[in-house]
Amino acid sequence: MGGSVCVIIPSVGNSTELGIAIDGLLAQTYSDMSIVVVGPESDPGKDIADSKGVRFIDDRGSKTRADACNIALEQTESEFVFFTDDDVIVPSNWVANLVRWFEREDVSGVGGPNFAPPEESTLWQRVIDVTFCSTIFTAGTNYGKVGGSDLDEVNQLPGVNSAYRRSVLNEIGGFDEGAIGAEDVLLDYRIREAGHKIWTDRTAVMWHRRRDLSRVRKQIGNYGLVRTLASKKYPELHEFTHTLVALFPPLVIGAFAFFFWGLANGGIAWPEFWDIRLSSVPMGLPRTGVHLLPSLAVLYNLIAWYGSFKGASPNRDFLTV
Repeated sequence: MGGSVCVIIPSVGNSTELGIAIDGLLAQTYSDMSIVVVGPESDPGKDIADSKGVRFIDDRGSKTRADACNIALEQTESEFVFFTDDDVIVPSNWVANLVRWFEREDVSGVGGPNFAPPEESTLWQRVIDVTFCSTIFTAGTNYGKVGGSDLDEVNQLPGVNSAYRRSVLNEIGGFDEGAIGAEDVLLDYRIREAGHKIWTDRTAVMWHRRRDLSRVRKQIGNYGLVRTLASKKYPELHEFTHTLVALFPPLVIGAFAFFFWGLANGGIAWPEFWDIRLSSVPMGLPRTGVHLLPSLAVLYNLIAWYGSFKGASPNRDFLTV
């Protein structure tokens, strides 16, 4: 399949890794393509792009990734538009792997999984990757999600590894203006609502560096906020798992309160706290309160470990799981 491709990279304050991403794109096996970096005119990323002969587009003060991408869409021309981030290591056949699927008329968008590069990641980054790619407790996120065949229809694509027909993006008006996050989720929802289909290619992997622990905590908090806002704008995006995530903190607080109430009311033998015979501590609410919290904690961890083990991350091993 031929056709011109434009790869758009939004970038702010990450010029070092941006250079690595650009190098990977310059080494692509697909020839009919251009690369565009969009960001603040004063960002060091402009110098990196200029030094590598890559076009830089001023984001005109955009505060969100969605708005920056819309500006880049307005100022570029190509049959297909690819999106990725500035902290990736791009396989040389990434563009070729995805663009081939546009031979099928029913493919309006296509992407693939993204994993932390095993050789380029710290232990904690590998652990985070395994966690993100778990099959359980991820609240519908699509990190590392792979299909069961070469090409599977999906509801959404990761913004770091996605490609679309420009005609479809023009039809729906691009990204939601002012979206502070989950812009890829909103975009894909509107594409599907317009009657188009998006797909994932399990072989089109993008190597995506994970953040450190402090930034991941912030990322998770932000994700919860933006998914809430997205669900308010488009109620159809709300999933039952989102409700479970919202209920998790009060359930944990309630379990701790029940635990300490049970302790205060004879729910555990003392000082022989390991004695769990009914003759020592009769069955009742105090005993239930004491035993419920550790039992739930053990069950939660067993399920989480199973989900991580069954996930798709290439970083899975005994230590990271």
